[in-house]
Amino acid sequence: MEEAPGRVKQDRPISPGLLFSLLRESSRSFYLTLRVLPRAIRTQIGLAYLLARTSDTIADTEVLPVEQRLDSLQGLRERILGRNTAPLDLRQLAQRQTLSVERALLERSEDCIALLRVLATADQQRVQSVLSTIISGQELDLRRFAGASENHILALEHEVELDDYTYRVAGCVGEFWTRMCLAHLFPQANLQEESFLAKGVRFGKGLQLVNILRDLPKDLREGRCYLPAESLKPCGLRPADLLQPQNEPRVRDCYNSYLHLADSHLAAGWAYTNLIPHRFVRVRLACAWPLLIGRETLSLLRTGNALEPQQRIKISRRQVRGIMWRSIWYYPWPRGWARLFPQPPTSQLTSNPQ
Repeated sequence: MEEAPGRVKQDRPISPGLLFSLLRESSRSFYLTLRVLPRAIRTQIGLAYLLARTSDTIADTEVLPVEQRLDSLQGLRERILGRNTAPLDLRQLAQRQTLSVERALLERSEDCIALLRVLATADQQRVQSVLSTIISGQELDLRRFAGASENHILALEHEVELDDYTYRVAGCVGEFWTRMCLAHLFPQANLQEESFLAKGVRFGKGLQLVNILRDLPKDLREGRCYLPAESLKPCGLRPADLLQPQNEPRVRDCYNSYLHLADSHLAAGWAYTNLIPHRFVRVRLACAWPLLIGRETLSLLRTGNALEPQQRIKISRRQVRGIMWRSIWYYPWPRGWARLFPQPPTSQLTSNPQ
């Protein structure tokens, strides 16, 4: 299994110390995925993740006014895109963080931007493009839910808004990941690139939709409802009605339709994973793990009360380890590998393939 060499603008490799220490602290689950990736794309994807986490931390600093967070996001975007050369001053934001890792992300943002500058030009542009799209989604969210609270719930109005949001904050990541792999790992692979990219986008959308469905009770108590109002209306429900766990049976059909959509997106992600040339074991495993974790989470969401705030559904670390070991064990055997991800019914695979 060969890896294409990483390419940067300097003779010696980028020092991974800062990058990977921050990654280890900021996301243990993604860090596991990152560690298994081939070296040729590990730094670029890890750096994009850290900068996205930095922008997410800015957007989530609720003690600051929305306009101040929007200004900080704009400043970060300008630095990432190279339109502003003045270093960012995020000290005030950093002081407002209760978690040390989020303070570190803000305090070391300039170090991450410095690492971005030494990537090859094409890789810089890929990282800049995906981060610009992600930040646009975060800005849209801040504006859309400005003034929202548990006593004043704001909802998306239409399906198209949900699809647009899942693309901006996650579908574009699948696209970025795909372009990075095509550039550095298997540029000569016999793939239908447009179809491969589309499946990568659905991969990302599916993972984000799982998060939205899992976090529905928490988001509602922060005044945000990502289930579109037009989907709730046939059930005779308003977004505020979802605060009451006893209303779960009334919303279940609507909720299940989004579980089916998420599952069909994940199935597209599994098809995507199996299009990757078989010798790229590391990339296939890095794709398989979040898909299998997402699939397991959907199974739990089908049986729990989707509106119960005290019952945050999440698979255990033991289950995660089991998924990882089974995928490694079954990898050499195609039938065993296929059994890891049983296909949903055809009706689910073809419903709402946005």
